[in-house]
Amino acid sequence: MLARSVVGAIAGLLLFVSGAWGALALRYQLPGPPPLRLAGAIAWSVLYLALLVATFGWRLWWAPLCLVALLAVLMAWWVMIPPRNDRLWADDVAHLLSGEVSGNRVTLHNVRNFAWRAEDDYDARWETRDYDLDHLVSADAVLSYWSSEAIAHAMLSFGFDDGRHVVFSMEIRREKGEAFSEVGGFFKQFELVLIAADERDIIGVRTNIRGEDDYLFPLRMPREAMRSLFVSYVDAANRLVEKPRFYNTITSNCTTIVYRMARRIDEGLPMDIRLLLTGYLPEYLMDNGALDNRMPVDEWRHLGRITDRARAARPGDDFSAVIRQGVPPAALPSEASPSSGDSTLKPLASSAER
Repeated sequence: MLARSVVGAIAGLLLFVSGAWGALALRYQLPGPPPLRLAGAIAWSVLYLALLVATFGWRLWWAPLCLVALLAVLMAWWVMIPPRNDRLWADDVAHLLSGEVSGNRVTLHNVRNFAWRAEDDYDARWETRDYDLDHLVSADAVLSYWSSEAIAHAMLSFGFDDGRHVVFSMEIRREKGEAFSEVGGFFKQFELVLIAADERDIIGVRTNIRGEDDYLFPLRMPREAMRSLFVSYVDAANRLVEKPRFYNTITSNCTTIVYRMARRIDEGLPMDIRLLLTGYLPEYLMDNGALDNRMPVDEWRHLGRITDRARAARPGDDFSAVIRQGVPPAALPSEASPSSGDSTLKPLASSAER
């Protein structure tokens, strides 16, 4: 009797979730203006509830067959919705990053270097830049908090010995006039885009224009791991050019995608809830050896808060040097002292989506 009740409860929950999911899918993806999409979601809900009543209330034999057919048609329509690269995109995600790797030399096309004055006032610049991986010396995780202490957008900044930095950031690719939506991220509202940008652009727009709170964490990563991760970003960018992908709030967001790239370097990296609640990513980095444990996480947060320094940087300043004032560089694993803890690095870099 108990087992039958449990099975019934599970079946009821699945039916409810299926109906709610179908209504939201139509609300976000049905072709046409918002009122038409809303009408479609309402019509689906009414029809779905009517079939449930006919199945379990009136016990009509044909009702469950119609219910299954309705769900099958919805799923067939859903899987046929393709991601695209040819929409009318917002200016800051208008171009796709691509690159070529030849030995130690990397050429990146469409590196973003906007000069921001306001959210809708900027000089748009897309550049081609060359990098020599023999001169790659650092990798820093940058977290930008915009909602709560549990939610942050995470980026990875690679530094070279000439003082240059390039930031990689997996983000939603918004159309013109489109706003970010956590719910829409479950329903194919956004494609993925990988941005490579100058630090003054991609960090400055968050701290100075959007009012976000940013933190920088130097990663304790072997040079070879840095190189491999840098190249994996280039590979990921080229794949998105060839085959666009949808963003998904849980399964295909910035953090989970970069986690899978990092797993190519170290297969032992564990999956963790902090890869979704990226505000707590520094604790994950510490636990897995990517953040130097010579200081506790709270001290790294205190020293690594770059918001005020970013806002104080003037146009002629070296932005990357200014935001790093007071932030100790990470000791590479081969350079770490015995007191610094486990010298076996699990090289991780993450980013979250906004």
